[in-house]
Amino acid sequence: MKMDVQTVIPLLLLLSIGLLLLSIFAFSKLGHIRRSLKDIEETLADIQSGNENRKVLVKPSDVMAPLVYQFNEIVYDYENKLISLKKADKASKQLMTSLSHDVRTPLTTLIGYLDAVHSGIVMGDEREEYIEIARRRAYDLKEYIDVLFDWFRLNSDEFTLSIESVEIAELSRNILKDWIPIFHEKKLDFEIDIPEKQLMVNLDSDGYSRVVNNLVQNVIAHSQASQIKITMSEDSKMVLLRVEDNGVGIAKENLQHVFERLYKCDKGRSEKGSGLGLSIVSQMVERMGGQISVESDIGKYTVFTVRLPLI
Repeated sequence: MKMDVQTVIPLLLLLSIGLLLLSIFAFSKLGHIRRSLKDIEETLADIQSGNENRKVLVKPSDVMAPLVYQFNEIVYDYENKLISLKKADKASKQLMTSLSHDVRTPLTTLIGYLDAVHSGIVMGDEREEYIEIARRRAYDLKEYIDVLFDWFRLNSDEFTLSIESVEIAELSRNILKDWIPIFHEKKLDFEIDIPEKQLMVNLDSDGYSRVVNNLVQNVIAHSQASQIKITMSEDSKMVLLRVEDNGVGIAKENLQHVFERLYKCDKGRSEKGSGLGLSIVSQMVERMGGQISVESDIGKYTVFTVRLPLI
C-alpha cells in the first residue's frame, strides 16, 4: 500500500516527537543514575574515613533502587560486623586486664605463703595453716584457669560438641553426688530432687557437666546462701533443671546482663571470679539446643533454669 506525502509527514513528525521524549526520559534517568552513583561514591569515601553510619537515599520508583538497596544492605552488614569486632576487641582488653589481676593476685599470695613455709619463718600449727591457705589459693587459681580455658575453647572456630542421646537424670545424679561433701564442708543445706524416670536428651555429656558444675559453683562463690535446691522436672516436652539459692540475690537491673561475658554483678555479691562462668553456661546450653533463664529477688532467692528438649 502506498502512502502519500500528506500521510508520511505527520507520521515522521510523531516519530520525531516520540524519539525526543524518549531521549529526554533517558537523559533524566541517566541523571538519576549518575546522582545515585555519586552518592554511593561519597558514601564509600565517608566509610573509608571512619564514618560508618551512612546510607544512600533513593525513591522506590528509581531505576537504581534495587542496586542502592543492595548497597545499603552491604553497608549495614559491614556496620554490624565492625561493631562486633569493636566489642570483641574491647572484651579482649577487659579479659587481659581481668587475667592480669585475677591470676597474679592469688599467684603472688600462693608464692608468699610457700616461701614463708620453705624458709622456715613459720613453724608448727602456723606452718600447717600456711600450707592449707596455699592449697586453697592453688585451687582458686586452677578454677580460674579452667574457666578461662573453657571460654577460649567455646569461642574458637575449632570447638565442637559431641552431641548424643543421653539419660539426663542419671547423668545429673552422678555430677551432683560429687558436690555433697563440698556442701557439708561449706555448711550449705542442700536439697536434690532428680526423678527416677528416664529422661532422654540430645546433649554433650562433658558440656552438660560444665553447665551444672558452673551453676553450683556460682552459688557457692557468689550468693552467700545458706541453702541450695537443685530440682529436675518435665514441662511441655522439655526437661527443666533448676538451681535455686536463698542468697543475697541479683538486682533487677543486672538480671539482663548476667550471661554477658566479663560481666560482674553489683556490690552485694562477691566480686571473686572471672565474669566468664555464666557466659560459658549460656553458650554451652544454646549449643545443645536449650535455653537458660534467671529470676531473682534481692535478699530472698535466685534461681537459674536450664531447659533442654526431650527426645
